[in-house]
Amino acid sequence: MQLKKVVILGGGTGLSNIVKGLKNLPIKLTAVVAVSDNGSSTGRLRKEFLIPAVGDARKVVSNLSTLPDDISQLMETRISSSSALGGHAIGNLLLACLIQKSHSLKLSIEKLSKLLMLKHKVLPLSEDSLTLCGKTTNGQIIEGEEQITQANQEFEKIFYKNEPYICPEVISVIKDADLILLSAGSLLTSLLPNLICKDVQDAISASAAKIMYICNAFTEQGETDKFSVCDHLSYIEKYLNGRKIDVVVANCGNCSDNFLEKYKKENKHLVRLDYEKIYSSGHLLIESDLLDDEDGTLKHNSLKLGSIIFSYLMQN
Repeated sequence: MQLKKVVILGGGTGLSNIVKGLKNLPIKLTAVVAVSDNGSSTGRLRKEFLIPAVGDARKVVSNLSTLPDDISQLMETRISSSSALGGHAIGNLLLACLIQKSHSLKLSIEKLSKLLMLKHKVLPLSEDSLTLCGKTTNGQIIEGEEQITQANQEFEKIFYKNEPYICPEVISVIKDADLILLSAGSLLTSLLPNLICKDVQDAISASAAKIMYICNAFTEQGETDKFSVCDHLSYIEKYLNGRKIDVVVANCGNCSDNFLEKYKKENKHLVRLDYEKIYSSGHLLIESDLLDDEDGTLKHNSLKLGSIIFSYLMQN
């Protein structure tokens, strides 16, 4: 039987968490990662070596590894030191070294994927060192992914300072996919960086694949305050060249008062399921109790998500 082809677009923790639930399924998975992060270890390496952001790629490769968990954990370990190496993730340093040798993030990811025995493929959106920009509702232009996150303002447009050259293989896998997954995660700084590129929009338009969105469980301060599920859908579809999202997967479970209070202090609230608007807009809704307590934070249960995604894929 020919394996179904799934491409997932995103970045950050949301993407890396979802792929954990997909890596052992009988599918042909390609994860396309954003390369515009300019914070923390990734941002420092970008400045020092003039390379694309490696952090999102590291997280995804680590979570797709078929080696024992302690290898993945080593990749995520950050050096505790007051030296110049302090704060860097081991996996980021490995990718930076590989880029210096190959002069290519794509080839470096391929090399690391072989070392960690991945069954699936990870592609960078671009080989360019990209600067993400946002135009606020009051007309201010803010440069940098980290700066957009910290601005705590409403944005009417997200764009790149310079139009990126998209890796040709990214365009190919999108056009050839059976399912296009739009990952949960920061809407403006993890998912949209993949969707604001004309070449990607054209590839999605040309693809016969269904489009599934894994909706965030919580709103994000300064990005999606007061957003419902349908608000997320409408915002994303502005960047889909006329295509509509076919199916949205959303959390319908509750969480403890302790977590609600903790997240409320961070101005994060459960994303509201506005059923009537979802159905009237023509979207299929798959809802489930999806949240798990992981290391003191709430995350989507990756195995539940994997089961939902695979079930939908086999029926369509």
